[in-house]
Amino acid sequence: MTQTSSNNGGIDEILVEEEANVKTFILNRPKQLNALTFQMMYWLLELFHASEGNSKVKMIILKVGGSSSVYNFFLLMLSGNWKLSADFIRELFTLNYMMATYSKPQVFILDGIVMGGGLVVSVHGRFRVATEKTVCAMPETALGIVPGASHFYSRIPGFFGEYAGLTGARLDGAEMVDVGLATYFVPSEKLPFLKQELAKVNTSDADVISVIISRFSAIPNLKAESPCHKMKIIDLCFSQRTIEEIISSLENEALNNKDDWISSTIQSLKKASPISLKVYLRSIREGRLQDVGSCLIREYRMLCHALKGELNKDFVEGCRAILIDKDRNPKWEPSRLELIRDDDVDRYFSKIDDEDWEDLKLPPRSNLPPYAIAKL
Repeated sequence: MTQTSSNNGGIDEILVEEEANVKTFILNRPKQLNALTFQMMYWLLELFHASEGNSKVKMIILKVGGSSSVYNFFLLMLSGNWKLSADFIRELFTLNYMMATYSKPQVFILDGIVMGGGLVVSVHGRFRVATEKTVCAMPETALGIVPGASHFYSRIPGFFGEYAGLTGARLDGAEMVDVGLATYFVPSEKLPFLKQELAKVNTSDADVISVIISRFSAIPNLKAESPCHKMKIIDLCFSQRTIEEIISSLENEALNNKDDWISSTIQSLKKASPISLKVYLRSIREGRLQDVGSCLIREYRMLCHALKGELNKDFVEGCRAILIDKDRNPKWEPSRLELIRDDDVDRYFSKIDDEDWEDLKLPPRSNLPPYAIAKL
């Protein structure tokens, strides 16, 4: 095995391990929870491009775990450089699209925190391995921004994706497997042995790879308090047409069911940014009917509007309340759901009125396997 790295000011942000037919990419900023940087994004894109064009490479392993660079986005907004954040999102979504339509098998190891942008780069591989250390979430509505999860959250059975995206619910490895965000659960102590076996692979046959991972996998136990046990209530309440109706439905359930989960879910919704809730609900409902590329193009517009801050200042306020002052008492504007008109939501789905801005343009993809074609 040989190992190389990306190098930025002496920091090896991505480690690259090369076997005969397998390449492993390891995010390597543990002190920063592996929050992605511009350099990491460019390097990952280059690595995936090069590996796809290399006939010797049969499979990619990506060891992820991390978060998005929300705090950096916040600082760029305050300095008036929101377009740099938009550039980052463009590269991130281009990488997501390549992962989703990749012609070779990818095994993503999710052994740690995968939140926000960290989750976005974790869910497009054919094989997604969670462990007992895995925690995932899209907490954006609490920060006044919109989750970029309308494709993969909308593919979760029932209306669990609405629940998870609107509330920012944290899911552990067992729950990720249960709802389909992960495809396997492997105890973290077995990961080194799994990697050793995967490194011997000399084929792109998904069945062969599946057999190998299955040898190390286990059936995880859901915690008694897991929301996965609440699917009946989730489907009843989160299938409602509007946020107001979702909250009302939950409150009706709370009258007859003294369940702490219901009350905490209601509180999560009432604490979140009202406009973020409304925009995300419309986004995931559209995402159910769209391919991955269309979802990314739409989400790019939504996030650019949030980063630019002309329609709404909730992202700045959310970062202040959660990340800066940490008083966890954001003053949203508009402050209540009933103050938000349909036109206010519509604007997030429109093009940015800026001569230097353009829609997300995804690269053409060809010679794709059936697994990838199914996402188009």
